[in-house]
Amino acid sequence: MRTVAEMVAEAKSRVRSLSPSEVAAARDGGTLLVDLREPEERAAKGTIAGAVFAPRGMLEFWADPSSPYHRPEFDPEAPLILYCASGGRSALAATLLEEMGYRQVAHLEGGLAHWVEEGMPVEVEDAS
Repeated sequence: MRTVAEMVAEAKSRVRSLSPSEVAAARDGGTLLVDLREPEERAAKGTIAGAVFAPRGMLEFWADPSSPYHRPEFDPEAPLILYCASGGRSALAATLLEEMGYRQVAHLEGGLAHWVEEGMPVEVEDAS
């Protein structure tokens, strides 16, 4: 049996990892940024401005153009960057999207935690 730690390490060795500053520049240039975290994580920690929310459990369905759940912002030919809390889910998801035929997939190295550590801004939902 393979452990999740082994699977994440393998995924991280295969996918393109970007620093927070690289992600910010790509996002500002029009690259789709996808937040894979659950709603309660976003509520607790905030999110990166401009990110599309795609809970990890729905990603494949929203990303597959032949799926009845497909969302138009997911384009297999366009660049996209995934992120999660610390980079594990996003690395695994990036390898999956590559297997589905996405050609320009990357993930935020270290996830939102690294983004915050580097002093990058987050948006927090108004709880009122």
